[in-house]
Amino acid sequence: MDLNGKRILITRPRAQATGFARRLKELGAIPIFFPVIQISAVKDTGALDQALRQLDQYTWLVLTSVNGVQIVWKRMGDLRIETLPEHLKVAAIGPKTAAALQAVGVRPDFVPDEYVAEAILPGLGKLQGCRVLLLRANLARAVLPQAIQKAGGVPQEIAVYNTLPAKPDPRTLQMINDGVDIVTLTSSSTVRNFVNLVRQAGFDPQALPGKPLFTCIGPITAQTAQDEGLPVSLVASEYTTDGLIRTLLDFQA
Repeated sequence: MDLNGKRILITRPRAQATGFARRLKELGAIPIFFPVIQISAVKDTGALDQALRQLDQYTWLVLTSVNGVQIVWKRMGDLRIETLPEHLKVAAIGPKTAAALQAVGVRPDFVPDEYVAEAILPGLGKLQGCRVLLLRANLARAVLPQAIQKAGGVPQEIAVYNTLPAKPDPRTLQMINDGVDIVTLTSSSTVRNFVNLVRQAGFDPQALPGKPLFTCIGPITAQTAQDEGLPVSLVASEYTTDGLIRTLLDFQA
């Protein structure tokens, strides 16, 4: 697909969308920021603080997003925890999370080829009796801790940030009313909040002006979109915004 002149709606938080938007602009597209979620660090850090002070008791630390890395390392700084225990292994879902870890001086021990929670488990090795610390969003799926427990491990899941609905910009709502060509969805949370926000604004999410192409970053997001009744046309095979762009470029209408 030639993206030149295409009006592409970006639903992820604005702070995480700059690189995505810049690449779209380079390809001639017109990115339209419509962040439908906002990220907020948890206010009660009691459980997180206790876990961070006892990192030597865990075998694995699992981080699933750039947000998680940034919030956890900020909190470690507040607690004056400068390094991780030498024996503690770190797993990251996806190259962006891995890059965020490297930015704070940590090289992850495992990054799965498929950037979903289920793909983490095989890389953790034998888990019988091992404690695994999962620092994630408040709305994270239960698949990974359940799998760890089934494998004999002891998962401890702590929400370090909340994923909250964002307030839509009236100017962006007007752009949606004028018609967009492509809607990009990058998580199940963005799907649900997108649907709720456009409905509240008086639109039918299944029949938006311009009949946009709905594109999802991966199969889990796509499944959520389909469950919401959205007509998903494209699903990226590499679950990143770069993979999403490649999927759009490869698409033959």
